[in-house]
Amino acid sequence: MKAKLLLVVSAVIISYGVVQAWGFWGHQHINNKAVFTLPKSMFGFFKTNIGFITEHAVDPDKRRYADPEEAPRHFIDIDRYGDHPFDSLPRTWKEAVEKIGEDTLKAHGIVPYHIPKMLYRLTQAFKEKDKFKILKYAAELGHYVGDAHVPLHCTRNYNGQLTGQHGIHGFWESRIPETYGDDYDYFVGRAKYIKDPITYTWNIIKESYAAHDSVLQIEKVLNARTAGDRKYAFEERGATVVKVYSKDYTAEYNELLNGMVERRMRQATIAVGSFWYTAWVNSGMPEINDPEVIAITGSFQMEMDSLNNIYRSRKNMKSGAGHDD
Repeated sequence: MKAKLLLVVSAVIISYGVVQAWGFWGHQHINNKAVFTLPKSMFGFFKTNIGFITEHAVDPDKRRYADPEEAPRHFIDIDRYGDHPFDSLPRTWKEAVEKIGEDTLKAHGIVPYHIPKMLYRLTQAFKEKDKFKILKYAAELGHYVGDAHVPLHCTRNYNGQLTGQHGIHGFWESRIPETYGDDYDYFVGRAKYIKDPITYTWNIIKESYAAHDSVLQIEKVLNARTAGDRKYAFEERGATVVKVYSKDYTAEYNELLNGMVERRMRQATIAVGSFWYTAWVNSGMPEINDPEVIAITGSFQMEMDSLNNIYRSRKNMKSGAGHDD
């Protein structure tokens, strides 16, 4: 009986460390809480449609398995650009393409270039008063801004694969917030107008990159002093048994990080709200504050059905170039 059980368990065990920033739980909570940073003139519309904003925060991650152009939009391997990348790397897409080339940029990730593009799309949706597009682009912009706040989305050692720490990406950005996130303080204040979105975006990348060494080094030290049988555990999730970092190991790592995950999640939340607010202001502050629940379009429903089908079969697919587990 025991042998049969072990066989079944081994057949259904999956890795916890799938590389997608913040995981579904984190992205959805960031978008959800960002709604509450908005001023009264925006809050009613976003609050009424908070279900869409929350649910579709993860659409870009699903799209990675359907669109080869999607994966580079989630990260940037800033350490591939020399010892002083923030001094040498152009801040705008046009200048970067002229200096480095589009293929190289996409190979190393383009999240700080894609965020301004999404801000532009959301601004145009506000100008057109296209309420469905407002929700769609707001949800997706929130995703990319959230990605930029993850330290391991700013380094080529994104999953610890270069330092023998494979799986640390999911550990930091999924296991910890899913374990402790319900107790985080999401009162982050009011969204603020971003005068210079490009500089604001690159400052997020700087802060994330500055933290990546600590993310890796702290876990390395903890691993060295932890017995192998204490590091991992198995948990039931629906019909599967999942290999995860143990509760004790997660608690120790979280304590050693000294609140880093919560701080980055809080910063992501206020940043998302501020980008939404900035798009609205830049569009001329149109009147959108009504209690209407916006119905999704037929074409969007077809797109989501296709994405969900592809995502469910993702184990047999690659998600595109870069930061793939």
